[in-house]
Amino acid sequence: MLRKTPVALALVACFAPISGQAQQSPATGTEATRLGEITVSATRTERASDAVPNTVTVYDKKRLQQRDARDLKDLLEGEVDLAVRAVAPRFTAAGSSTGRGGNEGINIRGLEGNQVLMMIDGIRMPQSFSFGAFSSGRVDFVDPDMLVSAEVLRGPASSQFGSDGLAGALSLRTLSPADLLGKDKTQAGFLSASALTVDRSTKLTGAFAGASGAWQGLLMATVRRGHETRNRGENEAANATRTRPNPSDIRSESVLAKAALKVDANQQLQASLDLRRRKVDTEVLSARAASFSPSTPTAVVDLDAQDQLDRTRVSLEHKWEDLNADWLQSLKTQVYVQNSKTRQYSIEDRYVSPDRIRDGFYEEQLIGLSSQAQTQLSGHRLSYGIDLSRNRISGLRDGTVPPAGESFPSKPFPDTDYTLGGAFVQDEIEAGNFSVIPALRFEHYSLKPKTAGYSGGQVVSLSDQALTPRLGLIWRAAAGFQPYAQWALGFRAPTPDQVNNGFANPAQGYRSIGNANLKAEHANSLEVGLRGKLAEVLRWQLSAYENRYRDFIGQETVSGSGTPADPLVFQYVNLAKVRIHGVEARLMWQPISGLHLSGAIAKSSGKTERDGASKPLETVQPLRANLAARWEWGDWDLQAAWLHSAAKQASASSLASNFLTPSYDVIDVGAAYRIQPGLRIAAYVSNLTDKKYWRWSDVRGIAATSPVLDAYTAPGRQLQLSMRADF
Repeated sequence: MLRKTPVALALVACFAPISGQAQQSPATGTEATRLGEITVSATRTERASDAVPNTVTVYDKKRLQQRDARDLKDLLEGEVDLAVRAVAPRFTAAGSSTGRGGNEGINIRGLEGNQVLMMIDGIRMPQSFSFGAFSSGRVDFVDPDMLVSAEVLRGPASSQFGSDGLAGALSLRTLSPADLLGKDKTQAGFLSASALTVDRSTKLTGAFAGASGAWQGLLMATVRRGHETRNRGENEAANATRTRPNPSDIRSESVLAKAALKVDANQQLQASLDLRRRKVDTEVLSARAASFSPSTPTAVVDLDAQDQLDRTRVSLEHKWEDLNADWLQSLKTQVYVQNSKTRQYSIEDRYVSPDRIRDGFYEEQLIGLSSQAQTQLSGHRLSYGIDLSRNRISGLRDGTVPPAGESFPSKPFPDTDYTLGGAFVQDEIEAGNFSVIPALRFEHYSLKPKTAGYSGGQVVSLSDQALTPRLGLIWRAAAGFQPYAQWALGFRAPTPDQVNNGFANPAQGYRSIGNANLKAEHANSLEVGLRGKLAEVLRWQLSAYENRYRDFIGQETVSGSGTPADPLVFQYVNLAKVRIHGVEARLMWQPISGLHLSGAIAKSSGKTERDGASKPLETVQPLRANLAARWEWGDWDLQAAWLHSAAKQASASSLASNFLTPSYDVIDVGAAYRIQPGLRIAAYVSNLTDKKYWRWSDVRGIAATSPVLDAYTAPGRQLQLSMRADF
C-alpha cells in the first residue's frame, strides 16, 4: 500500500515549477479530513473539530467550491470510512429494484441507509424506502451547489438529534445572504458553469445576494442536464447480457431563496424556500430478453422508465443573541414544512403476455419546530432545547396486470403519522486541562396508521420512548498532545412499512403482517483517541471505536407451511445483534508555505449475532487509505490524490457466492488558475490511469458467477472543466 505514496507526490512535484496560490481550486475529498475546522453537529454548539471527543469531517465553503462535486457521492469519495451506495441501474418493471434508488444512502463505519441521520439546515431529509421494484433513495434530494458547509459526524447522534442517528449524521447547511455579502458588501453573487465527461453533463449555477437597510436577500438556482454514468463495461447488446449503462436522460433543477431581517441589534428573522426536482428517463435495455419464442410468452421486449423526485421546504428561523445577558445568551427557533415525493413509472412490453404498467410513489409531509438555547456560566456552557415533528408518510402501488391475488391500486403500508418529540440538555465543562461534555436526551416516538384505502390486513399502532445519554472527555495533557474519549447511546425508531407491512398472495401461499411489539434499534458506542500537533504545521489523530447494536430489525418467516390453506407469514421482528469495531489514523502536514499534505487510513470489521451464531456484516467496507497533496502559489493551485482500497476478503463476507472486489488504486489530479480577481477556471481528472475497479459499496450482494460483473464497474478516466465568476 505504501508503495503508491511516491506516485501522488511525484505528480505534484511535476506541477510545482509552475504552481501558485489560488483562492479557489478543485480540492480532493481527502483534504476535508483536515482537523481544526469549526463543527456544529458534534455538540450542536460551535467547537473546533479538534476540540470534540469524537471524529468529525468538515467541508467548509471554500472546499465545497474547490471540489465542485456533481453529487455527494463524488464529494465524499475520498473519505476512508464513508461510502455512498449507488448500484448500476438494472431494474425490472415488477421484480427487481436494482439501482433504481440512485444514490441510495450514506454508509458511516459500516451502517447505512436510514440508520444514518441526514439533515439540511437542521431539518430531517426524506427517508429511503423500497418495496418490490420500487426503490427511493435519499442522497439525490440534495444539490451540492446549494451548500455552504457539510459535516459528517461519526457515532450515535441521538443525544443531539433524536432518532435515526444510529451510526452517525450528515449535517448540511445551505447558502445564506451573509455568506455572499460578508460584512461590507451590499451586492454580491456568482455565476459558475461546468461540464463532465463521466455523464456528458453540463451545469449552470447563479446566485445573487443584496442588502438594503435591515434587509438581506438571496436568490440562487442550479440547472443540470446529463445522461447515464459511464462505467468500464464494453458489451453494448440491447438485452440482459449488456454491461454498458442503460441509456438515460437526467434533468435536475434547484432553487434557493432566502430573506433575512435584522429586527434589532440582538434579533434576526430569516425565511427560506428550498426547491429540488430531479427527473430520470431510462431505456432499460438490460431488462430485455436475449431471445423470444412461443415458450417464453412473458419475455420482455422493451422497458421504459420515468422517475421523478421532488422536495419543497419552507422554513422561518428566529435568532436572538446577547452575549452580555445574565443567564440566556442565545436562542434559536425554527418552524418548517417540507414535502417530498418520489414517483416511479414503468411500461413493459412483453412478447405474448399482456403488457404491464407499474406506477408507484412514496411521499413524506413533514412539519416541525426546533428550539435551542445557551447559557454561559463560570466554567460551563449549557445548551438545551426541544425538537418536535410530525411526518405524514404514504405510498401507493398502481398499474396494470397486478400480481396474482392482488389488485391495483394498493398501499404497501397504511398512511401513517410518524411523530417525534424530544428534549435535550448538554453541559460543556472546562476545568483546567479537561473538557467534560455530558449530554442527555429524552425522545418519544409514535406511529399512528390510518386504515383508509389499506387492504393489507390488521393495522397496528406503535409508540415508545428512549433515553440517550452521552459523555465526552478531552484531556489537554501537554502542548500538542490531547487524548479524548466519548461514550454514547443511540436509537432508531421503526419505520411505518416495518410496523405495518401488509401484503397477501394466497395463490402462492404467503402473506405479511404488522408487528405492534417491534422495538427500536439501539446503539452503544465508545470512541477513544489521541490528537497531536507540532508547531502548527503538523496535525495528527489516532482513534479506535467499538460500536455494539441490538434489536436490529429484519423480516422473518414466523409461521405457515406455504400452502393456500396455511400460507407462510412474514413479519418484521427484532432479531440480531451487531458489533463493529475499527481504527483510524489521520495526518495533515504543511512542510513549507503553500504545500499541504494529508493522509488517512481506516480499517474496521463487523459481525452480526443471532441465536448464538455469528457471521460477517456485509455493509462494512474493506481497508481504505488516501494521500493528498496540494501546491498553492500565486494564481495557480495544483493537486493530486491517491486512494487505495484493499480487496474484500472471503472471511469478511457472509456468503461464499458473493463477488469479492479486488484491491484498487485510483489517482486524481486537478489544476486551477485565477485569470483575474473573481474569475477562475479549473480542470479535474478522476481516475487518471483509467483503472478498472469495483467499489464494494456498489456491488455488495452480486454473485461472483454473474455474467455481467462489468456492468457494476466504477467510471474510468473522466474530466471535469469548470469556470466561476464572482462579483
